[in-house]
Amino acid sequence: MPDYKQQNNIAKQSATERLLVIGYVWPEPNSSAAGKHMLSLLKMFLQQGIDITFASPASLGEHKYDLTTLGIDEVSIALNCSSFDKFIEQLNPDYVLFDRFMMEEQFGWRVAAQCPNALRILDTEDLHFLRHSRHQTQKNTSLLDCQNDIQQSDLALREIAAIYRSDLTLIISQYEMNILTDDFSVPQCLLHYCPFMLELATRSKQALLYEQRQHFVSIGNFRHAPNWDAVLYLNNTIWPLIRKQLPDAELHVFGAYPPPKATQLHNPKKGFYVDGWVNDAQKMLENARVLLAPLRFGAGLKGKLTDAMMTYTPSVTTSMGAQGMAEKVNWPGLIADSPEAFSNAATTLYSDAKQWRIASAKTTKLLSANFDFAIHSKALWQRISQTKQHLTTHRLNNFTGRMLQHHSMKSTQYMAQWIEAKNRNKAT
Repeated sequence: MPDYKQQNNIAKQSATERLLVIGYVWPEPNSSAAGKHMLSLLKMFLQQGIDITFASPASLGEHKYDLTTLGIDEVSIALNCSSFDKFIEQLNPDYVLFDRFMMEEQFGWRVAAQCPNALRILDTEDLHFLRHSRHQTQKNTSLLDCQNDIQQSDLALREIAAIYRSDLTLIISQYEMNILTDDFSVPQCLLHYCPFMLELATRSKQALLYEQRQHFVSIGNFRHAPNWDAVLYLNNTIWPLIRKQLPDAELHVFGAYPPPKATQLHNPKKGFYVDGWVNDAQKMLENARVLLAPLRFGAGLKGKLTDAMMTYTPSVTTSMGAQGMAEKVNWPGLIADSPEAFSNAATTLYSDAKQWRIASAKTTKLLSANFDFAIHSKALWQRISQTKQHLTTHRLNNFTGRMLQHHSMKSTQYMAQWIEAKNRNKAT
């Protein structure tokens, strides 16, 4: 495995190019797919000898990753405060990566003003407006037209405006790439497909056999609405159907930040265990027989599913869960959408050793074809380098982005300055 800390220390000493990451939260790769994806992006930049500073206005999470172990500087910054202007002017980064569109809204105009030559990259993680619209549709069955809801969404206007204002936006799913280009006519030159980048060389060459594994598992950060909905769906609807067929089966639900309403679902008599945080998710997954992920809404890619693949663990998920990852025929497990079909699929995969082994074997091919760090990191760096090299022409060709930058810069600037002045008056 590369020594990322040594690479960043060499970068600092040689006064090479600098990257500033403005994080919506501090990365928690053991808690969320977003945290894991951010860490892979940081490692890609470190491999290129880039000196990295990670800054965030967020409070420190319980499971925050210590970026200093990679040689990355950590800096706390404030919202609506001109202290950021001085900070970034002194840092003078060559690249700025916004973690989610909200950070571009907050800090993009300041970056453009203080460091106009810095390449501005937006990492969406997933399309927030798509996830929000699907969530609303799930909660309100009268909202049958999700696409129409998206078109009228303020969130879509904000997120796509941030994409236009950025020089390059990373999109994690090909499905979401198609939405942006086909439904919203966002130019391809502003987008780059960047799925999970997994270091497959670290993956174990051997896996526990079917006979050595036991129990169903489900995993996901409880603060993420699609995950919490899936837990409720399992407890209230799917798990009782599975237990009818497998009376002695156990389901263990893992994830960071379980609230009391989640731990109250813990019921060993029903075989439903809410175990919460786990220090070693990989070990837990490699001992499990089947992962259950009955996701009914969401966006982007689902880290729990690639985590299962990394441990050769078959999964049962929905069409929504597998979206953007693989077709049904190639899925390392089974895909089902109705409660009855899902429970039957889970029971079959758990009980049929032959089908389980076929599904487990598919994990290797799918990971290699779609999520190899070596392939995607190389393509990403080439795209970043090319965009940086032709930045002036690139921006001239993005008239909509320049227009939005001009107008939003003024409105956001005045709002931020008003909030800062208001806060200053309160302090005095």
